[in-house]
Amino acid sequence: MNRYPVWKWAILVIVLLVGALYSLPNFFGETPAVQVSAVKSGVKIDDAVAQRVEQALAAASLTAERVAVEGTSVRARFDTLEDQLKAKDVIQKALVPDANDPSFVVALNQISRTPAWLSAIHARPMFLGLDLRGGVHFMLQVDMQAALTKKAEAYSGDIRTALREKNVRHSGISRDGQTIDIKVADEATQNTVRNIIADQFADLQVVSQPDGDGLRLRASIKPEAARKVQEQAVKQNIVTLHNRINELGVTEPVIQQQGLDRIVVQLAGVQDTAQAKDILGRTATLEVRMVDESTEARAAEQGRGPVPFGTERYPERSGQSVIVKKQVILTGENLTDAQPGFDSQTQEPTVNLTLDAKGSRIFRDITRENIGKRMAIVLFEKGKGEVVTAPVIRSEIGGGRVQISGRMTTAEANNTALLLRAGSLAAPMEIIEEYTIGPSLGADNIERGIHSVVWGLAAIAAFMCVYYLLFGVISSIALAVNVMLLVAILSMLQATLTLPGIAAMALAIGVAIDSNVLINERVREELRAGVAPQAAIHTGYDRAWATILDSNVTTLIAGLALLAFGSGPVRGFAVVHCIGILTSMFSAVFFSRGLVNLWYGRQKKLKSVSIGQVWKPESDATAVAKSQ
Repeated sequence: MNRYPVWKWAILVIVLLVGALYSLPNFFGETPAVQVSAVKSGVKIDDAVAQRVEQALAAASLTAERVAVEGTSVRARFDTLEDQLKAKDVIQKALVPDANDPSFVVALNQISRTPAWLSAIHARPMFLGLDLRGGVHFMLQVDMQAALTKKAEAYSGDIRTALREKNVRHSGISRDGQTIDIKVADEATQNTVRNIIADQFADLQVVSQPDGDGLRLRASIKPEAARKVQEQAVKQNIVTLHNRINELGVTEPVIQQQGLDRIVVQLAGVQDTAQAKDILGRTATLEVRMVDESTEARAAEQGRGPVPFGTERYPERSGQSVIVKKQVILTGENLTDAQPGFDSQTQEPTVNLTLDAKGSRIFRDITRENIGKRMAIVLFEKGKGEVVTAPVIRSEIGGGRVQISGRMTTAEANNTALLLRAGSLAAPMEIIEEYTIGPSLGADNIERGIHSVVWGLAAIAAFMCVYYLLFGVISSIALAVNVMLLVAILSMLQATLTLPGIAAMALAIGVAIDSNVLINERVREELRAGVAPQAAIHTGYDRAWATILDSNVTTLIAGLALLAFGSGPVRGFAVVHCIGILTSMFSAVFFSRGLVNLWYGRQKKLKSVSIGQVWKPESDATAVAKSQ
């Protein structure tokens, strides 16, 4: 009656083994480290960089536990925080001699001491949130209306160019907010303009209105296209923020979209709010210039002569120099979009640029006059320029569509498109929330949070053991398994543990033990009714399951509502809360019953169970005598 089949025992063993393995990394702690990563895509992180780090540390008489290339960075581990701080200064001086032109970012980091055999199975500890590690938090509001207005302005110029190319006369084109007004003289012209917009601007919808003696067409962005523009604006701003925050040396920045128009930026370990604001608000510009093809320029590129008059030297992403003319042909203001793609003939990866009306006209004239010459696209940030690409002009390019190609990989095409789009913010942003948490406060939060969970678990376990005896011990073991599984799942998901998450973990302990209380009391009720112990155990678990399922499902619904509509700390609480409900149902019912079956299931003639005092009902005769 109270025996599990082999497949249930197999599930229990596998779940316990996986839970133990993936919760282990959280108990090894962290070691202070210095992390070296590349600022520019052309700089390689390899064993040579690791060797330079080792030589710098040896010259300063500093000993590292380990210096190795891990992923896209070099990490040097140390025993103490004091050695870590000293090493950062030493490595900074050795690898970044010129602070105005850094090739590497040297940052402080905390690396888990997880053994290599656990890391090999991707068992990693949970990330710690800002409130546990310290740092700065910003919530940015993206001005979606500004993004739509900018798009409408680009459309107005493109429509003006398209009508000029088709020799269509109009009485004026103006923009009123996000609506484009086109005045025409007669109905025939109106139909022509409507057809041109329908053919070339599928994202616009047009309505006709009388306008004095003439007619007026009002073009506006379609709702689905407007949503796409807004989504693209948020994505582009997130990419831009990632590019800028790299300079802060933050090892694990959290930059994520929240809601439709907000971006949350959390920089763990950063305490200088002013510096963080400066990085987030930085602007970048994009310029298109012609490459100097003269003999003097070629010599200057190879370092065999001075830079010719009227030109400038800029590094390419590969590290080579390019001599470009000072005259600026186009700027980033003329670029409306940049997307990766493939050449229709050669199937090589390309970057497809879209220019506005003014940019299209200028680009067409320049490419017609400079076929066979190179054109450089230069990105400027903080006054420094970098040549993103310098393709050869093969033919006249009109229509505002520009294709960049030239032995790029798919990854390089994606990165180049992102870089071109993310040179500046797609829409303005405003900081609507900010706060700073010190590292000492974060450490105190961790200590207090762990103490609350441990002491809560110990107090509940003590009460259960006293009140329910052996069944209380089993419930306490199930409660510990619930916490282990909760930690394991959060680690497997690489979730970020925050202070509200610790609060949800403490709450999950109370929710989990509630299920065991229902089971134990149900077994007691069966024993009071005179049911045999084996049957009481079986009936108690079966009948308590319906109540446990109902109570947990209703609680889960509330948690899912918090997850769907909450934000920030509320979502952190909801994630742990929902996972805790699922693990509690497994541990309180499935696991605890397995232990009970293991202890009592093999006893055929079971006379009693250790579940605390069971008050047996009096006989009817005794009850009647007492009532008389």
